[in-house]
Amino acid sequence: MTRKIILCYGDSITWGYNPANQNRMTFDERWPGVLDNGLGEGYKVIEEGLNGRTTIRDDPFNNSYKNGLKYLIPCLESHKPIDMCILLLGTNDLKKRFGLSATEIAHGIRILVDTIKTSASGPGGLAPKILLMVPPYIKKLNSFPYEFEDSYYKSYDLPDYYAQIARDYNCEFLDTSKIIVTSQLDGVHPDVGEHLKLGKAVLEVVKIIMG
Repeated sequence: MTRKIILCYGDSITWGYNPANQNRMTFDERWPGVLDNGLGEGYKVIEEGLNGRTTIRDDPFNNSYKNGLKYLIPCLESHKPIDMCILLLGTNDLKKRFGLSATEIAHGIRILVDTIKTSASGPGGLAPKILLMVPPYIKKLNSFPYEFEDSYYKSYDLPDYYAQIARDYNCEFLDTSKIIVTSQLDGVHPDVGEHLKLGKAVLEVVKIIMG
């Protein structure tokens, strides 16, 4: 049996950072694991989450390997043929040191979506299907006050921009802020229970897309 490949490309939310203990959640706790368990043996979910990953920018504090664009093509090439790519990035672009507006963050997402669309990494050399997800809102009071100062307001502007990109590229869109909230512990990462809710929501969307 040939399994369909689902690539989850994201940052610490996809990696499964647990705000309760600063460690990684177990496979069954983090949302890609919930997705994988729900899809069953006809699918293979590949987790490509990296703490601190940005959309298209080098992080002066975390070296260039955090740049999501630089690793995207090698990642697609490594795992092709990919039936679907789920993209969940943008939280780290909200950090104060980048000084980006919501429009500029969305531009980075647009470049990533365009890269996937033109990658020929899907079956038969076509593009994989894309599910674009916008990150949950940052809480105003969080445990990273210097990194995410004023990010609360900008995070609320992202869904409309992401939705427009999805329309422009004819790909699917999921607003995670309507499904989950970030933890009261750090204001940036969702708790285990929220991962379960997100994984189940993504599962339903993927089932519809993949038929």
